[in-house]
Amino acid sequence: MIVPDPMTRPVVASYCTTFLKKEMLHIYRQVTGLRDFSTFVMTKSRENEEVFPFKDVEVLPRPRINFLLRFHKKYLARMEPVFYRGEYDQLSGVLSKRSADLIHVYFGHTGVHLLPFLKNWTRPAVVSFHGMDIMLRNEEPGYNDRLREMLKTLPMVLARSESLASRLVELGCERSKIRINRTGIPMDQFPSSVRQIPADGQWVFVQASRFIEKKGIFHTLEAFAAFRKNHSAARLVLAGEGPLKPKIERYARDLRIEGGVDFSGFLEREALNALFQRAHVFLHPSVTTPAGDQEGVPNSLLEAMASGLPVVATLHGGIPEAVVDGEDGFLVSEGRPDLLADRLETLAANAEVYSHMSATAASHARQKFEQARSIAALESFYKELL
Repeated sequence: MIVPDPMTRPVVASYCTTFLKKEMLHIYRQVTGLRDFSTFVMTKSRENEEVFPFKDVEVLPRPRINFLLRFHKKYLARMEPVFYRGEYDQLSGVLSKRSADLIHVYFGHTGVHLLPFLKNWTRPAVVSFHGMDIMLRNEEPGYNDRLREMLKTLPMVLARSESLASRLVELGCERSKIRINRTGIPMDQFPSSVRQIPADGQWVFVQASRFIEKKGIFHTLEAFAAFRKNHSAARLVLAGEGPLKPKIERYARDLRIEGGVDFSGFLEREALNALFQRAHVFLHPSVTTPAGDQEGVPNSLLEAMASGLPVVATLHGGIPEAVVDGEDGFLVSEGRPDLLADRLETLAANAEVYSHMSATAASHARQKFEQARSIAALESFYKELL
């Protein structure tokens, strides 16, 4: 592949408040995968540098503040925080110094915070939505109005899935300015194999996700408990970390399945690959939270499919855009662990169906979510903006 000369490529400023939290691998893949554009990162906090190495990062220090000028801007001129905190001048200075042609702001709530800057900057800007960042914030005065104003102001908005695009339209965004920014998976890092039903009955189910409400992990435990009544050798591996971990561990004890549940913690790619290779089914029964938080298309689900794991999940968010019910696995209604358990039993009883779904999951993931294709689409959106 011919890579354009970096001296002649347009420059994208990739703005991400924290670069990067461990669950933001999809952003790292986008930033490092660009070919026709060069990019540098603007961030307030650099984290996990050993996991996400990238040389061209501008860590923005807290702006030096003239308190008299700040008082004037905040209380007399009634300016937005971006102005009186000095962020506007700081951002303008960096973007000018780096000759940025456009700015890509990651996450909707960050775009809302930077709205005064985006309205005044003279070059193109795009904001991408990934999941929970599309939620309204009724407890934060003025936020919902600013979100809607941002959607009307921007020339283009990126959504990780069609379901998120539909929600943006509900919030007042013109459908004509929304582009679907699919998660890209480097398929060469996830070798596939067609799985067979374990002859010894030692099923291994896996869910890899943060331990938060929308991941539906309590339903995973209930479905596994039902399945284990007839398959006592089955095991469940929960790969991840998060605030709900103590409650999840306690619930496993309440269901009396703690002996069959392994908490592996957050796994790096090689370890996660190894887990996928010895597993048989990927579970991901996402739910919409009372606050309206939904998934886009989960990275771990795509990686599991790429490795050849059939999926048992829910009709939720962007999941149906990745998983074809009855082909790559099974999709059931949210909040129905009984249906999850039923589909696990169906797989266990049908060797041919199971192996077919394994092969189909790997094939479909490669057709729809290969990283090079996703990067090419993203760069086409950048070119459209310019």
